[in-house]
Amino acid sequence: MSQIRHTAVAPTSTQSRGGGDTIDRHRHDDHQLIYVSSGVLAITTEHGSWIAANDRALWIPANIWHEHRFYGQSRFHTVGFPARGRPLLPDTGRPTVIAVDALVRELLIARSAAALPPAEVRHIDAVLRDRLRRVRAEPVALPAARDRRLAEACALVEGDLRTPRTLARLAARVHTGERTLSRLFRDEFGMTYPQWRTRARLFTAMVLLAEGAGVTDTAHACGWATTSAFVHTFAQAAGVTPGAYRAGVRTSPDA
Repeated sequence: MSQIRHTAVAPTSTQSRGGGDTIDRHRHDDHQLIYVSSGVLAITTEHGSWIAANDRALWIPANIWHEHRFYGQSRFHTVGFPARGRPLLPDTGRPTVIAVDALVRELLIARSAAALPPAEVRHIDAVLRDRLRRVRAEPVALPAARDRRLAEACALVEGDLRTPRTLARLAARVHTGERTLSRLFRDEFGMTYPQWRTRARLFTAMVLLAEGAGVTDTAHACGWATTSAFVHTFAQAAGVTPGAYRAGVRTSPDA
């Protein structure tokens, strides 16, 4: 059974983790901003999973139970912010993935260093607060299903992304109607079945690339008919090609 921990103060630190490492389910009294300078980090809560690499950071609101899983050799930086007062980002009650530019990246790496003078901490925090007002959310996330039929359907697809499944065939496998399953995808996830399936493929592709898989192998494992189709879809969603993403997550900017 996973250890459940409650931390009194959100830690501010820099750590390294190997691929496959996990941090058990826990929560923090304060908000936390996590930046992964190399590797890939996935955060899972009761609401779903969020993923980030070195061009994004994860905002974890205070008192949200969550667990971590690392893919590829990872180095991550955590910065805690008091829950009292005005939060850095809008309070959605769920984690948020945000874009990280060069300045925010360097601020997070510097802020997570040990034993900074209080005056320097205040200066960095002030600039971070100012910069984070301008960041955009990057929803690289897989929501968690509440309805049993929807959860079973999602598990079938995620368990074998290579096999194309129509909504009708998927509905039959979970013993419900096609229209009912389509409605569940829209009501619970706010997206159609094809949109969710693409999100699931991209989520898995980011993990496989971080673990060192080649672009063509990843495309086939995630169900794309051609490598070029995968490259096009991935670049539209991530802003970089799969090859560039693979190289980036395996190289730490603060090395």
